[in-house]
Amino acid sequence: MIGVFYLYPILDALRLAFTNASLIGREETYTTRSILAMLANPALGTVLRNTAVFTGASVIGQVLLGLAIALLVVRGERNRLPGMLALRTIVLTAWVIPGVANGIIWSMLFNEAPYGAINSALRLLDIPPVAWLSNPANAMISTIIANVWQGTAFSMIVLYAAIKSIDPVLYEAAAVDGARPWERLWFITLPQLRAALIVNAILVTIQTLNTFDAIISLTGGGPGRATEVLSLFTYNTVFYSYDLAGGSALSMLMLLISLGLACVYALFLPRPEAIR
Repeated sequence: MIGVFYLYPILDALRLAFTNASLIGREETYTTRSILAMLANPALGTVLRNTAVFTGASVIGQVLLGLAIALLVVRGERNRLPGMLALRTIVLTAWVIPGVANGIIWSMLFNEAPYGAINSALRLLDIPPVAWLSNPANAMISTIIANVWQGTAFSMIVLYAAIKSIDPVLYEAAAVDGARPWERLWFITLPQLRAALIVNAILVTIQTLNTFDAIISLTGGGPGRATEVLSLFTYNTVFYSYDLAGGSALSMLMLLISLGLACVYALFLPRPEAIR
């Protein structure tokens, strides 16, 4: 089953990358021209830079915000504060919203017309409206905010479970020794969460690299190519330029980037001998 639904599409995309395949149905011939043409595309550098900024900022934002919410929920549960279940539910609501719907929601919030929610609030505070989507620099920030808002719930779930599994005896011993809250966080919680943080970062990175639905509905990759990431560039290459071979070559590039980043993350995973 895994071979049919996962391995075969990868192998077929690899095969198509070495052809001149097109969606218009011309005869396929094996060649390396499609790969060379994609690598020589002048837009590829801009797309890769956008991808690095979008992915890096999104991963950092989701991990940090997910960790903060997880710590807040766990602390609230330990102190039996009301509303912790409601807080978890609210955060999870953003996660289950489809990416396209997420983009549409944030496009309404960032709308620069008089009825745009965020700019309307800024006007009430006598703050000039912001060109969220028409300014290239602000457009990238807007897409990152939308992606972090939706993806934080996944990090929160992973880290919440990891925090709950930490032996409470460690905190009791630290409290006896007079450790302050930030010291308990730095010397107990974060070291114990090392494996969970790295695994979470790997999954969030791969997910973010493949994100294009929220971007296409929020900015469409614009203005210009300001928010066009590699996944969206691949989609446009196949379904707008009808270049199936070029899109397959780009998908292989995405796969290599994902595997490379996963290997880098794996270097920081705790070794079994270190745990013992």
